[in-house]
Amino acid sequence: MKINTDSETLAENKVLILYILDQTHKPITNDNLYKLVLTAIDMNYFYFQQFLLDMINTKFIVSYTKETQTVYELTELGKSTLDLTLDILPGIVKLKVDTNLKSTLDAVEEEYSIIAEYTPRNENNYIINCKIIENNETVFEIKTLAYSREQAKEIVDNWKNKAEKIYPKVLDLLHDSDNFKK
Repeated sequence: MKINTDSETLAENKVLILYILDQTHKPITNDNLYKLVLTAIDMNYFYFQQFLLDMINTKFIVSYTKETQTVYELTELGKSTLDLTLDILPGIVKLKVDTNLKSTLDAVEEEYSIIAEYTPRNENNYIINCKIIENNETVFEIKTLAYSREQAKEIVDNWKNKAEKIYPKVLDLLHDSDNFKK
């Protein structure tokens, strides 16, 4: 791809990003947006980032922080621009997006619905944050401490691998007052 001389490819790639954002109907993270772009065409990550930045600067796209992640959304100006420029997007590229969008979004949502991470406070103290996210909204979150890197990693790995078993048990404990009687 010749970014400086091939203005048609440049325009097609920007329209593709606008089209994907329009089709998702909700805010989307940078990584997820890039995954969706890659289902349609092979785009260099750095060019993708530049296209995104250009469209934020021209107010076609807005970015903001939701939960702990930056998300992107199409603006009204972006929708109007897409309406005017959609015909420059090759039909085969549009078809690839339309064909792969739902399955890729479903996979992306499932992939990112269980999150666990640890952050060191010092060499013997780690903050662990475990979450379940559905539709870009945190439905469950728990924070705790670990007193070694190994313990922190073990908790994070357990959450990532067993959250679907742990989460209902925690909810049962919280809902059942008999659990707290002596």
